[in-house]
Amino acid sequence: MTLAAAIRSLPDGFTFGTATSSYQIEGNSFGGCGQSHWDDFCRQDGRVANGENGAVACAHHHHWASDLNLVADAGFDAYRFSFSWPRLLPETHQGINPDGIDFYDRLIDGMLARNLRPFATLHHWDLPSRLANNGGWQKRDTANYFADYTDLVMRHFGDRLAAVVPINEPWCVAWLSHYWGHHAPGLTSLAATAKAMHHVQLAHGLSVAVMREHGHKQVGAVLNKEFPQPIDDSPSAVAKAELFDGIYNRWFEDSIFKGRYPEDVLALFDGQMPGNFEADMELIAAPLDWVGVNYYTRSLIKPDAREPHIGFECVRGDLPKTDMGWEIYPEGLAYFLKRLAADYCPNLPIYVTENGMANKDMMVDGAVNDVERIEFLTAHLEVVVGLVAEGLPIQGYFVWSLLDNFEWSYGYDKRFGIVHVDYETQKRTPKASWHAFQQSLKPE
Repeated sequence: MTLAAAIRSLPDGFTFGTATSSYQIEGNSFGGCGQSHWDDFCRQDGRVANGENGAVACAHHHHWASDLNLVADAGFDAYRFSFSWPRLLPETHQGINPDGIDFYDRLIDGMLARNLRPFATLHHWDLPSRLANNGGWQKRDTANYFADYTDLVMRHFGDRLAAVVPINEPWCVAWLSHYWGHHAPGLTSLAATAKAMHHVQLAHGLSVAVMREHGHKQVGAVLNKEFPQPIDDSPSAVAKAELFDGIYNRWFEDSIFKGRYPEDVLALFDGQMPGNFEADMELIAAPLDWVGVNYYTRSLIKPDAREPHIGFECVRGDLPKTDMGWEIYPEGLAYFLKRLAADYCPNLPIYVTENGMANKDMMVDGAVNDVERIEFLTAHLEVVVGLVAEGLPIQGYFVWSLLDNFEWSYGYDKRFGIVHVDYETQKRTPKASWHAFQQSLKPE
């Protein structure tokens, strides 16, 4: 099946979009943006490839109009973006940055003028430094401040947002950043992780409550998923793969849709959870209008007795890999979409809110022929086509990412975009994958 055939196999009204995030593209040295803990993280030796940061990134703060033209000209009908908490509240919890308000006013109005549906995320990892320096997601206060920030966003922009979620990929915010230390704030503490894993979910629940107070009717959650396979059939490998699933996937699914945390992960966090966390579970499990899935790869789970708490490591197998070293495994996307629909939220609309690949893209004679990306996206869209035919309530698919951008601890080394960015000149060059979507979504 070609990309065009996959796209045309999906029903009328199916949403096609592309996605970005604030810190990765905007450039936080513009427009009075405040400091985030990613700025602090980038300044630490060895944390980010080549010591790079998001100060300029793709300068989307200046190029937003032409970037939105790229979204619309490709034929997409939705654009998933994130607000920057430090841009809107750069120095204090109440001191609103008028330049930040103006920027997002222009951005959202620009989407609507181009018939693009704004899918908004309130937090895509750029936590204000003032909160991070006071304990960040280890503190309950951060969740309360997030509710206040939600109120600000909803008051200024809520009536123009087609759909909205509080937090992108809470596993990355909590586990990846506090236990494995790969993202800001770069901690490696089980105690810090236990608190962050709950307070991120509490922030979700508080934020949803504020959105409901403002009458928003398209409130969702975006959860990243990684498919765990035991490295062999040994009981220990099977058990550790189940624990990985609990940490990465079920912690967030169970709390949002069932009002409880999985017992195997609670056992891991024994004695480390915030006091009386159980009282928050009803709030965390407030009903949603839709759910988003971000999916990229699988992990093979290998028991490792040297690992002091979880007792396993994640390794890669022999499948073809992206430039991130991630195995290409579309079957994992099918698994999670089926499990959501069967076990967690029957009949709730589901969107694939991120799917894409880093590729060693080469500019040749002014063009980028990223055939590998087209094949990757086609394989995952084929999964979606099959599941929609089976009756699953999948209503949309978003490509990650519109632009090559700042890829967190990898700096600018990894390119996920369907549009190439020359970081020195900020010139945008649509890749073959962008043209493939345009030819499929806007046929002559």
